[in-house]
Amino acid sequence: MIDAKALRAACLEFNGATEENPFPRHPEVSTFKVGGKVFALTSLDAAPLTVSLKCDPELAQRLRAAHPEVIPGYHLNKRHWNTVSLTGTLPDRMVRELIEDSYDLVVASLPRAQRLLLDWPGERH
Repeated sequence: MIDAKALRAACLEFNGATEENPFPRHPEVSTFKVGGKVFALTSLDAAPLTVSLKCDPELAQRLRAAHPEVIPGYHLNKRHWNTVSLTGTLPDRMVRELIEDSYDLVVASLPRAQRLLLDWPGERH
């Protein structure tokens, strides 16, 4: 099961990923960004631990239908964001893939020069 430490590590393992706590009224909220754009949002001390991740709208719908742990993004654009409960029900590999997909969606939206600086694999195709 992915805990807070593993979640932070998974989000920060990507090129150019940073962690910020941008909400003074909610210092416990961590945002993980690339190129200044958020790809993951979480309260690392929450129980249960959840993470909100960007997602392709069609995939988001399928994930929600197949997994009760995946719900529309909490306080986010529900078409493009899912909130995933990390209770151990979803396989760790799947959670890591969802984090990577979120990162990739955000990087793909960055200007080409930024993508090249990140040495993003999607830019090499």
